[in-house]
Amino acid sequence: MTDQTEALEAAILTLLAERGPGHTISPTEAARAVGGAHPDGWGPLMQPIRRIAIRLMKEGKLVITRKGRLVDPDDFRGVYRLSLPGDDQSDETV
Repeated sequence: MTDQTEALEAAILTLLAERGPGHTISPTEAARAVGGAHPDGWGPLMQPIRRIAIRLMKEGKLVITRKGRLVDPDDFRGVYRLSLPGDDQSDETV
């Protein structure tokens, strides 16, 4: 695992823990936590974050939702949110 991958995974899990049960995060939040506020810093991190989120979902460490519903980690498109497993899978965001 690269340093960047470890940093992104840590950012995702830290943000989810801080947000608490029943709440979601945007993958952009994790990208900005690692890459900074400027799009040139966080923009290139969006695809790596997606790959990490898919792996973490398959490992049972997080859940990916779209429009409040669980997604198939191997086949989803568009805007998505991340939450901890066992959390209420509602559309509630912070």
